[in-house]
Amino acid sequence: MDAAVATPAPSNPPLVLGFAAMAIRKIATIGHPILRETTRKLTKEELSSPELQAFIDDLIETMHDANGAGLAANQVYEPVRICAIEIKNNPRYPYKPNYPLTVLVNPEVTPTTEETFLNFEGCLSVPNLRGEVYRFTGVRVRAWDRHGNDLDFEVKGLTAGTFQHECDHLDGKVFLDRVHDTRSLTTWADFERFHQAKFVERAKALVAKYGS
Repeated sequence: MDAAVATPAPSNPPLVLGFAAMAIRKIATIGHPILRETTRKLTKEELSSPELQAFIDDLIETMHDANGAGLAANQVYEPVRICAIEIKNNPRYPYKPNYPLTVLVNPEVTPTTEETFLNFEGCLSVPNLRGEVYRFTGVRVRAWDRHGNDLDFEVKGLTAGTFQHECDHLDGKVFLDRVHDTRSLTTWADFERFHQAKFVERAKALVAKYGS
């Protein structure tokens, strides 16, 4: 039986009910329909509610617990347009430069260049699999923060790939949809054994060029 379909995440409290304390939420895995939904935008009234603010705390706590570089709301079964990103000495991605905690509400990401790089991506919703994806080396990010304040900034280099990956989730896409050559797909163990050293060289060159 397909475990992803058979376990729709009853352990996650519905967003409308709210809850007082931070909770680590169940992460949806590939095959569950929630990952293919286009998330809906939020109003500032919704964003200011205690329930939504508690959910954002849960999203961050779940990302930290899973050692994710980012996490989108629909990955924890809530189809709203929110994602969180933070990179801090991440053991899953030791080659990624640190980036401060950033919560994006209703984000829109647009490329600022036609230049791309080949990123070796993984995903908490696609366990034990990695693959190569082309990402733009620079993007403009427009969103609200968790308090409804306007954000408008540019991200470059390897970090730009992380923002594109997370915002793809909010449009119902996973990195597998963008893998340029399925022959690049690999388990995490074989990535570390056969591919990591070469990719880390590329990643370091990108970080050196763009500073992120």
